Amino acid sequence: MSKRIGVIVPMAADRDALDRVADFGLSVCQINCWDQALLTRSTADRLTRSASERGIRITSLWGGWPGPKVWDFVDGPTTLGIVPARYRRERVIALEKAGEFAEAAGLPAVVTHLGFIPENAGDPLFAEVVDTVGGLAESYARRGIEFWFETGQETPVTMLRLIEAVGASNLGLNLDPANLILYGKANPCDALDVFGSHVKSVHAKDGFYPTDPMKLGEEVRVGAGAVDFPRFVTKLEGLGYEGTYIIEREISGSEQDADIRATIAYLDRLLASGSAL
Repeated sequence: MSKRIGVIVPMAADRDALDRVADFGLSVCQINCWDQALLTRSTADRLTRSASERGIRITSLWGGWPGPKVWDFVDGPTTLGIVPARYRRERVIALEKAGEFAEAAGLPAVVTHLGFIPENAGDPLFAEVVDTVGGLAESYARRGIEFWFETGQETPVTMLRLIEAVGASNLGLNLDPANLILYGKANPCDALDVFGSHVKSVHAKDGFYPTDPMKLGEEVRVGAGAVDFPRFVTKLEGLGYEGTYIIEREISGSEQDADIRATIAYLDRLLASGSAL
């Protein structure tokens, strides 16, 4: 099995998050945390120790933030990420704490959704986002970590515009190809022509374009949706990508486990095939 295939796992107070990674027979993962109370030095020490003992590599911390979050086209723009001014201060504090935790745990990067970044480059709100991201990037740089943005709520051109406007050397993308489709923002294969050189991590996720203009498209098992994974992986690898493919299946229970295992096998065949590389 390729050591570049991993899974995203949530942190919890009552269990070792890496148990789930081991259950799938994997040696790489991304940690997800929405509860800032868990981001303590003692938790970081336990996570580092567990990863070392199990031989598991943690690629990054996916840092959540407090306040409301509605994943749709109606309330999403006013509730998600650091774009809404109403919640920005408390979310910057949360992301600073995530950076502190990542440094303590020896993780290379923090990942998050920034929100619906304004498409209009002249929008004053865009300038505010640039300033906020720049401040976080500077803080993270002092800690020796990177700041990666998960794609989805913005077009690839807007994301590239933000990265270039901030101009920090420690910025990158956590490319979720399904999100580009679920939000109706781009074809992920074509998006690589815009920001492919900035991709640091990939979420292996699939889905369909929206048919209800008020709601996101439907997420499905990898290989069953609109993401052309053979073409996507071939093109990404051709750009020199050497990072991981972190499986994310946003359902729960036995069906989630079955889909993750099927995706592991699918990606393993894809990465091993001559056509994909």
